[in-house]
Amino acid sequence: MATGEPTDDEVVQTASDAAEGLIFARYKQSDVRDCDVTVTFEDGTLEVDVYLNAPDIDSEDDPDPEQVADDAALAAREAVDELFEA
Repeated sequence: MATGEPTDDEVVQTASDAAEGLIFARYKQSDVRDCDVTVTFEDGTLEVDVYLNAPDIDSEDDPDPEQVADDAALAAREAVDELFEA
């Protein structure tokens, strides 16, 4: 029953995994106080919201939590684009 298109569940899972993967590539899991990735895919429209409560920037080497959240949402969208291209 292969349609060639990923299912809605596959799209949501791919986006969520990509966003969480990016977050935990930049922060140790124990440093993240709270993280919520909400993904919806309805009628061909992908929505990704990332909430991240991580340590504030103490040095210029520390990642900016807002930038990490934005990057995570972009990573989710890129992963879904790649899923559809496969």
